Amino acid sequence: MPVHPVLDAFHPAVAAWFARSFPAPTEAQVAAWPATAGGRDTLVAAPTGSGKTLTAFLAAIDALVREGLASGLPDATLVLYVSPLKALSNDIHLNLDAPLAGIREELTAQALPDIDIRTAVRTGDTPQSERAALRKRPPHILVTTPESLYVLLGSESGRAMLGSVRTVIVDEIHALLPGKRGSHLALSLERLDALTGRRATRVGLSATQKPIEDAARFLVGGTRVDAQGLPDCRIVDIGHDKPRDLALELPLSPLEAVASGEQWEQVHDRLQALAGEHRTTLVFVNTRRMAERAARHLSERLGKEHVAAHHGSLSKELRLDAEQRLKRGELKVLVATASLELGIDIGDVDLVCQLGSPRSMAAFLQRVGRASHHVGGIPKGRLFATTRDDLMECAALLDGVRRGELDRMPMPEAPLDVLAQVIVAEVASRDWDEDALFAMLRRAWPFTRRDGALAAAAAAGLMGDILLKWTLAPAYGEALRSWLSGVDPL
Repeated sequence: MPVHPVLDAFHPAVAAWFARSFPAPTEAQVAAWPATAGGRDTLVAAPTGSGKTLTAFLAAIDALVREGLASGLPDATLVLYVSPLKALSNDIHLNLDAPLAGIREELTAQALPDIDIRTAVRTGDTPQSERAALRKRPPHILVTTPESLYVLLGSESGRAMLGSVRTVIVDEIHALLPGKRGSHLALSLERLDALTGRRATRVGLSATQKPIEDAARFLVGGTRVDAQGLPDCRIVDIGHDKPRDLALELPLSPLEAVASGEQWEQVHDRLQALAGEHRTTLVFVNTRRMAERAARHLSERLGKEHVAAHHGSLSKELRLDAEQRLKRGELKVLVATASLELGIDIGDVDLVCQLGSPRSMAAFLQRVGRASHHVGGIPKGRLFATTRDDLMECAALLDGVRRGELDRMPMPEAPLDVLAQVIVAEVASRDWDEDALFAMLRRAWPFTRRDGALAAAAAAGLMGDILLKWTLAPAYGEALRSWLSGVDPL
């Protein structure tokens, strides 16, 4: 039987699987499910280990189950999940298998027809054979990255697959917002709506973001923000503050402007001692070079079979091998860059160590949150200062975290290079009326604001020359440039 009234809104098979698998819904799930099930745009901000992934997926899965029982599922992609990391995409795909298999078991137990909900991952790592299979038989749930979504929107087969999407889930939204990847994704979401001819329900997930209203405006786009700047979005803000075991670590020798070889030896000795006190330790560093160096020194102390490095320059196979070895408990220490900062499932981690200041409270909280990454877990982290300047940053960072503060999240103002790329891609894919194209561009939040509109107009005017040069649509390019020269950006 359901353990919470909120589960009554789900199909009995879905509710029964959840009640059998979890003691109760989390606070984020209780607050978000009524909105997501009702088709409303929703932003969920909660600490790591709050069940955010299932918060987003369960309402979408429930809708697929109900449709499958009522009329059968079409051979079409209905749910799109976008994550910032290729490795995270693969991890989410694996984590979907358990709930889908469990729900199918419940359907059988309740003597109901079987519903086969297909899932697939499409990233830069996807082999050609799997890409060909997706073209022949699209999945009901597609997991991808912002870059692969852009590629799919520019191909005939990709547009055919995405033309039926009803729900879009954007995970780790705080990791995309501050950079051009976020602006690029915002435009892709508007291109997707233009392709489908209807607006897909948007669900955003994040652990740390400030101000949260900016994240909500980014998620819903300019047409869903009123004159006072309020987004038409259900914001579920559980807060980022939770019990944590945090401490500052210093080498035995006095800190100087630059860490000496002796001090690094002391840091590595301390890491060895901490690793000996815990079953698994995740060490974060700020550069790939430091990751390799720290992994080498710890390997000399703990044995090569117990230590591995993880960063973006390693091959997909080596990264996956390190993740799986840590998950199986074969590694004592994994040294990583930001490649493991987000929600990749690496099993139970007892301790997170950060070498040097991570330069932001949000990054530190994300990294420490990899320890005890489960509902009710208390993350344990140690912050190593290596220089005098580093010590001041680390002390200020810990003080801010303990006072419940967060870094303010920046957002680029309509980056022209991103806009130029998208205009070329979209015009190459289909014919556009000038007014309609400009309106579609301005719906993306980074291009909605006054400065963004000015930038959009300027960039689109410049694109006329590029379109003419590439002979994609000479008459359109000249007309767009001429028309935008007299556009009122307000």
